[in-house]
Amino acid sequence: MALSIGIVGLPNVGKSTLFNAITNAGAEVQNYPFCTIDPNTGIVPIHDSRLPVLAKMSKSKEIIYSTMEFVDIAGLVKGASKGEGLGNKFLANIREVSAIAHVVRCFKDENVTHVSGTVDPESDIETINLELILADLESAEKILANTQKKAKCGDKEQIAHCALLKKITDTLGQNKPVRELVLNEEEKVLIKTYSFLTNKKVIYVANVGEDMIGSSNEDTKKVKKIADSHGDEFAVISAKIEEELSALSEDERAEYLKDLGIECSGLDLIARKCFDLLGLQTYLTTGEKETRAWTIKKGDTAPIAAGVIHTDFERGFIRANIVGYGDFVANNGWLGAKEKGLLRQEGKSYIMKDGDIVEFLFNV
Repeated sequence: MALSIGIVGLPNVGKSTLFNAITNAGAEVQNYPFCTIDPNTGIVPIHDSRLPVLAKMSKSKEIIYSTMEFVDIAGLVKGASKGEGLGNKFLANIREVSAIAHVVRCFKDENVTHVSGTVDPESDIETINLELILADLESAEKILANTQKKAKCGDKEQIAHCALLKKITDTLGQNKPVRELVLNEEEKVLIKTYSFLTNKKVIYVANVGEDMIGSSNEDTKKVKKIADSHGDEFAVISAKIEEELSALSEDERAEYLKDLGIECSGLDLIARKCFDLLGLQTYLTTGEKETRAWTIKKGDTAPIAAGVIHTDFERGFIRANIVGYGDFVANNGWLGAKEKGLLRQEGKSYIMKDGDIVEFLFNV
């Protein structure tokens, strides 16, 4: 399943430093706006502590984690919706991602200039959100005008689209994002026709100095308050520390995180939050060849999950042998779980759970 997170924010808030750290892709980082012109992309593994445990039990030759694509998008400035800075390119790139990681500067550093001259998280967030709202409003008004012409002939579907678009333009006109709209089931289907920027899920990422990791300050509290008010996700990271972590081995990373008093890296934190935002989960397969995590949507049935491995698995689905991760580990694998009656045979209607360990039976 393709999962892409667009890293956005004003210039010089730490977007590219964070991107470098979590992807080791070497995006250029300079102390001036717009050094990132074309979006840099990197595919990174989503670390899952369950996989090494299963791999050891199964003597797997390989561990394959779920992945997430990060896209480092050029910094936005006031007026982007009208083409200022790299506005049009910025907005077009956002439309392609699954969710947005909005990096907000919550650190002071005289050696790193701020595009507006001072560190002000509330103002920074308002600038970007307003530009996205204005871009959506212009787009929605154009679509509404065209749809109203088509609806004059009495087409019920076009009339329904007009009603939804009117609701959208009214909301945007109040400087509110599309994702805050309360929609009925029909409208939820119709809105998928469009690609409004402010309908994307958002995680606000407060970027703090190295001395602030594991704690909060007035700036991070302001960012969290804004995230909570919109029903969005929130995380605190230090891009500089992430950069240091990226150069370490797994064992060294674990020791460093322990010394810092934090449970996981910023990448792992953002990944987990984005999984929640997008309603995703993983199921697991394990054997001598490989131990692997597969990304599916919450609520997916067993045949749909099987189809993530191969379409033939879904088309010819017979049943799924399933053991929960905890039961699998506690009973030393498939055989022990089966002896304890913990191996379940599930059919086409089974709703997958996070951490299910699965063997699919199919016939094509």
